[in-house]
Amino acid sequence: MTVVSTVLGLVLALAGAQAKSPAAERRQQILDYELTMPRATQLLTAIDAMTKYVVSLPDYAERMRKAATMTPAEQLALMEKDPKSAAILKEHHLTAREYLVGVPALRMALMVAQGVPQSDRIIASPANVTFAKAHLAELKPKLDAIDGGRGRQ
Repeated sequence: MTVVSTVLGLVLALAGAQAKSPAAERRQQILDYELTMPRATQLLTAIDAMTKYVVSLPDYAERMRKAATMTPAEQLALMEKDPKSAAILKEHHLTAREYLVGVPALRMALMVAQGVPQSDRIIASPANVTFAKAHLAELKPKLDAIDGGRGRQ
């Protein structure tokens, strides 16, 4: 009986883990990501370098279209196998996973700190919103400069 209940428990646990969608997992990763000033600085410098690299590619528009339909795992694999992306991340002491979770965590925390309401698409932990509010005057101009002064709201 103990073996049966152990196997049943394992099967139910695996089923529950598989039932969690990639979007739900990414959402939880973003909520769990803890922003600090050193991390925000790392992310901002990496965003700048990565943006310049991706925009310089001849198939930029096609890449952006494809990336929008990829799962988080596919985005991670693509970033890890691209030598230039990997080099940019290494230079900024980030993993692809840290970048792919940290960038939206930073962007959305800044958006919420500016009064954009949270929704299914805009999420931020209370701690990250507090951080963003405390450092908005410093971080927002840097992100706006990376985005070409147009912001992302």
